[in-house]
Amino acid sequence: MKKLIICLFSLVFMASCVDDLDEYNFDQKRATNVPAVTLFTGATKNLTDVLTTPNVNTNNYRFYVQHWTSTQYLDEPRYNMTSRTIPQSMWTTLYRDVLNDLKEAKRIVNADQTLVEGVKKNQLAQIEIMEVYTWSVLVNTFGDVPYTEALDPLNALPAYDDAQTVYNDILNRLDAAVKQLDPAAAGFAKSGDILYGGSMTNWVKFGNSLKLKLGMVVADVDNARAKALAESATAAGAGGVISSNAENASFEYLPAPPNNNPISSNVKGPLSTREDYVAANTLVDVMNDLSDPRREFFFTSVGGVYKGGKYGFPNDFAAHSTASAKIADPTFEALLLDYAEVEFLLAEAVERGYAVGGTAAEHYNAGVKASIKYWGGSDAQATAYLAQPGVNYLTAPGDWRQKIGKQEWIALYNRGYDAWVTWRRLDAPTLVAPVADLTIPTRLIYPVVEQTLNPENHKSAAAAIGGDDSSVKLWWDVR
Repeated sequence: MKKLIICLFSLVFMASCVDDLDEYNFDQKRATNVPAVTLFTGATKNLTDVLTTPNVNTNNYRFYVQHWTSTQYLDEPRYNMTSRTIPQSMWTTLYRDVLNDLKEAKRIVNADQTLVEGVKKNQLAQIEIMEVYTWSVLVNTFGDVPYTEALDPLNALPAYDDAQTVYNDILNRLDAAVKQLDPAAAGFAKSGDILYGGSMTNWVKFGNSLKLKLGMVVADVDNARAKALAESATAAGAGGVISSNAENASFEYLPAPPNNNPISSNVKGPLSTREDYVAANTLVDVMNDLSDPRREFFFTSVGGVYKGGKYGFPNDFAAHSTASAKIADPTFEALLLDYAEVEFLLAEAVERGYAVGGTAAEHYNAGVKASIKYWGGSDAQATAYLAQPGVNYLTAPGDWRQKIGKQEWIALYNRGYDAWVTWRRLDAPTLVAPVADLTIPTRLIYPVVEQTLNPENHKSAAAAIGGDDSSVKLWWDVR
């Protein structure tokens, strides 16, 4: 009886400490109110991770551009997208873990009445730029995607929007966001702005560089729009584009999971013993022929030489070059946009007749040099490399697409998605599928879950783009 009284007294005492029983369900270890900056940082990391990881369940772009190949599993380098949930992983990350968090960050910033107006405008512009970047990845990966009805928790079956219409809209949004940035005011705090540490001057350059980049994607189908964007991005008084490696849009990783460079969790090195990938002979052979000084930074050597595995076939890990210690380092940074890429884009713009200043050769040379210097090479190595007949802009083989495309393909090593977009745009360099009846993917197929849970909208979208097949070319890929 005494024990019963004590128990009843304890229950009464506990109940008297709370207003209602719902308080017992409150998990003090899970945040219910998240600051906008936390969501912004998390979304930026999730976007960077999904574009950087080489995990075959999510990102196989390094295979598609034949920078890497596999040792034994051939489904992915032979373009199978259904043996794993590859499209679903990319789709879900971009919608749920990036765009949804950015949407919520924007809502919080808009609702915050304590923010100084200039700071609020800058934060909203930063969010908008990252949203545009993410939407561009979705559209340039899949084609038509849910846009106007997306991110609505009350609509589980969103309709798909025309990809070109979406693209034109995000270009307008990007232009407005860049103009909204004010370098004289603060934005997200240094600790939360992983890309630029709070520098609005660099955010202006990043935004202008993204305008140039996204504009060049549509140059073959909408030359007037591409020209206007390129010239606007580089116009006097616009704030400039990325003009040095110090201004690269880079994401710095930390030594330990879960904030480490995702490559380090998937290749042999400090955090992993996996032996799934080797460098592809497609890339290594080209770099060997040109005595490229970046090889030591890209790859390991085998007996003092760089040897790529045969693309799309089984390869012995120990007998071939693989990802270098630099790339396998948990702290090695990821790039969303860099100086070398901007210079190659400017070289292309000059060849297309756009008024962006300089000559195509000057920008091409600057792009090659920027890449070599970024990876650890010297000025002397860059000069010697550019002097080779096979690299020199005046003597290198092919037209401007082939010259720029080949060097940009090399410079975009470790950025498989961007290399894939550039290869589709310029059709250079020439890549050959490992088996005659295969076609190198020009898009990812829609996730299987869209076929099963959103069938009518999926069916309409597939019909609109010419079929839900990886060989279908997107609306801007017309060559």
